[in-house]
Amino acid sequence: MWHREELLKSIWHAFTALDLDHRGKVSKSQLKVQEDFDVLEFYRMCWTLCYKKNIHSQHLLISDRDAFKVWCIFNFLSEDKYPLVIIIEEIEYFLRKMMEAMGSGWSEESFADYKLQLNTKNCLTAWELIELVGLGLFSKGLDRQTLSMGITEVFTELILDVLKQDYMMKKGHKRKNWTERWFVLRPTSLSYYVGEDVEEKRGDIILDQSCLVIILKCHNIFLLFEISASDKKKKQEWIQAIQSCIQQLRLGLLSPHREARLRRRELRQRQQVEEEDLAERMKQLQAASDTKQRELEAMRMKMEEAAAKAALEELRRKKTQLDLQDRYRLDLEREKMVRQQMEEQVAQKSSELEQYLQRVRQLEDMYHRLEEALEDERQAKQDEEAMRKLQARLLEEEAAKRAELEQIQLQQQRALCQTEAEKRELMAEQLAKERDLQAATLQLERLEKERQGALEQYEEVSRKLKRAATKTKTWKDKVAKHEGLVRLIQPGHKGLQQMTNWGPAAFTDAELEQRKKLWQDSKNQGAQAQ
Repeated sequence: MWHREELLKSIWHAFTALDLDHRGKVSKSQLKVQEDFDVLEFYRMCWTLCYKKNIHSQHLLISDRDAFKVWCIFNFLSEDKYPLVIIIEEIEYFLRKMMEAMGSGWSEESFADYKLQLNTKNCLTAWELIELVGLGLFSKGLDRQTLSMGITEVFTELILDVLKQDYMMKKGHKRKNWTERWFVLRPTSLSYYVGEDVEEKRGDIILDQSCLVIILKCHNIFLLFEISASDKKKKQEWIQAIQSCIQQLRLGLLSPHREARLRRRELRQRQQVEEEDLAERMKQLQAASDTKQRELEAMRMKMEEAAAKAALEELRRKKTQLDLQDRYRLDLEREKMVRQQMEEQVAQKSSELEQYLQRVRQLEDMYHRLEEALEDERQAKQDEEAMRKLQARLLEEEAAKRAELEQIQLQQQRALCQTEAEKRELMAEQLAKERDLQAATLQLERLEKERQGALEQYEEVSRKLKRAATKTKTWKDKVAKHEGLVRLIQPGHKGLQQMTNWGPAAFTDAELEQRKKLWQDSKNQGAQAQ
């Protein structure tokens, strides 16, 4: 909520600009301001009414937009007295923050020279402050863009009450997905936008005394918000910033910048009261001294009484000076003790900070070791999966070999039937034509060569099967060592098989004997018929 005094300052500028005859007919107390209006638009309206009359932007290094921001900062830092002015301490505070925002160093010598130029004035109006910033007296060597960036950052921090802003990840309430949002932290709320241009707001997280922050999860009694930062440093900064806002709310304090401004004013007031007290005491001492001088003049008229009283007064004066010196010395010793205590506290805080940093480094080391262990476990699972795939491939190869052997057996049976038919035809032709005997002999030799080739093929297949069985057994041992329950399918018996011209293992021994008998009977019948 905006403070009434800050709104009245903007109104004062506008009414001062409109009061051309200086009659002062408008009363600020008669203005009623609603709580739900746009304050920045209200500021711009007051600015529009007064700035053209008081400044000329042609010779300034800043734009009218930046001048408006400086004007708002002036209203925030100025004293609550009219006509409005900003004192030299607040000017230094503003210029320091602006130079830090621009990444430039602060020159104490330049500012000291500027204070000497002000002489006894020690304050500026809003338009003099705008001219001071716009002429670039403390930003020499910096371009307009950098100066504008510094003014904007101070404006965002002091006027818009933005304590921190950055990108973070937020988990949705309905769809549990993580989305990157631009978060802006203010004393009573945490807003999030689509981008850092803060044009499209997606929501507000209202901060109150019931809010808690647990590993960057913000929740109150009714709602839970899950937010994730990109690294540990950024997460810690956000946690500290949000917890500070909640603590401020619990203590019933204003925003940090308003609290700081209030403390600075209270400090200046105390200093002013002390200076006034000191001046009053000096006046009293001076009056007492004058009185004593008059008494001395009167005492000189009486020689003896004047000399005695003068000596006594001198003794009293010396005693008073000694008392004052002793009091000042005690004050100095007390200040030294306080300074020593503060230095001891700073040393203790430094030691605690070093211990905390060491603990953070230990935690980071543990985190790296945990990542390495997880990587080893992931690699072991990949190796196990590769072994399983290899086992499956070996089983598929063994099944394919079995299917191939069965196909070879069927081919041998078909070739045997075909050869038997051919033999019958040859025997019939032999009965008819003797001259075909030699051709049949050549054909038998060819078939013998084929049988020899089939035998070599069978031996090659046997070697392949033996190698496959050896590989299967080797992988079975490896898999059994890792799994303990996996069993591979074993190949069949690899004993000696009958070899014919139809291929290895085409017939069993009984079938082969039966075929030989049928062939012999057919041959005998053909010879008898001839």
